[in-house]
Amino acid sequence: MFDLVRSNGTPLGRTKARATVHQDGDWHRAVHVWIYGQRKNGPFMLFQRRGLLKDTNPGALDATVGGHYGAGESLEDVMREVHEEIGVPADRHAMRYIGVRVCASEWENGPIDHELQDVFLWRRDEGLLSYWPNAEELEGLIEARLSDVLAIYSGALDSLTAQFMSAASREVETVVLGPDVFIPRIDRYPYRVAIAIQSALRGYQHVAI
Repeated sequence: MFDLVRSNGTPLGRTKARATVHQDGDWHRAVHVWIYGQRKNGPFMLFQRRGLLKDTNPGALDATVGGHYGAGESLEDVMREVHEEIGVPADRHAMRYIGVRVCASEWENGPIDHELQDVFLWRRDEGLLSYWPNAEELEGLIEARLSDVLAIYSGALDSLTAQFMSAASREVETVVLGPDVFIPRIDRYPYRVAIAIQSALRGYQHVAI
């Protein structure tokens, strides 16, 4: 069950089942956590590769961790998704809140997803093998250089080379990805997150999505 809200985030005082919410296009709340870090060869950001059996955007790249607020749940409750999806406990104090993303997605003959997403950045310099992604939740994790994500969205690159860790086997391999692997969004969401990460790494006081 989800708590329903208005598009400005104020609660309606009603709940509805998840499937019906996505059928009717009701506004509801979610959390996204984006992990990034620094290597000797430069900064990176971490994507999850969505499960191949997902009803929307199977196999596409998405926020490192995403979860819905269930009815009556707090932010701390929803942060359980971090451990459930990538196998490490959430460190809320190490995360940086960068604002709310208003996301409206509609598919022909499919879900109507109207979400208000609380977006957090979390710096973790550890490698892919420090994670234990849940194969029932996602296909795996992708580590991409921040500069390549910025370049592919700005049109300077046609593809990028990244590291992929399979959730099923935990084996890491090099993959080449084109822009089609990113979920098509009018707001170019991963590009905006990459810019926010760049600002955070540069020590800027004000960072927003």
